[in-house]
Amino acid sequence: MADQRPGQVPVVERRPIVGVMGSGAESHEDLAAPLGRAIAGNGWHLLTGAGRGTMTATSRAFAETEGREGLCLGVVPSQQDGDGSPDGYPNPWVEVVIRTHLPLSGASGTGPFSRNHINVLSADAVVALPGSAGTWSEIELSLRYGRPLAVFDRPPGDSDQSTAAAAAGARVFTDLDQLVDWLRRTVTIPLR
Repeated sequence: MADQRPGQVPVVERRPIVGVMGSGAESHEDLAAPLGRAIAGNGWHLLTGAGRGTMTATSRAFAETEGREGLCLGVVPSQQDGDGSPDGYPNPWVEVVIRTHLPLSGASGTGPFSRNHINVLSADAVVALPGSAGTWSEIELSLRYGRPLAVFDRPPGDSDQSTAAAAAGARVFTDLDQLVDWLRRTVTIPLR
């Protein structure tokens, strides 16, 4: 609690949420781990799709950062048959599991039955790491909903995904310090 006055309801300090989207198959550890540590070191919450690949690598680095104050949030899809979470969800580092009834992802990630809408709309800023159709759908949704969006890529930052995202209006960063500086300016939430 940030502040409590006699006779008033306590004011709770809201921490910014940084959503990190990326490949569920590849970890891209060289990008994901430093980003996870940077998010933790700034006191922000981390939100991912709770699965494998970059989601696990970012979540692990975030959770293992000593002295962090934020939480690791994970939005979990349902199985196609409605039988609970798919295998590998949530990864072991997710502290707050948000289960959904939404089974779609990948090429269907912008569809109405995809959890990607929740991922994007719950984040104060979205950072996209290298990925495929599912990541691209989250980039598209970030642009559609007007969410602050950055792509974090390896130098020279001209992969197909980065080039297409930049052409659509996303910021592309190849330097972590510059990305974190952008996040600090973007996710500032005024205290009440």
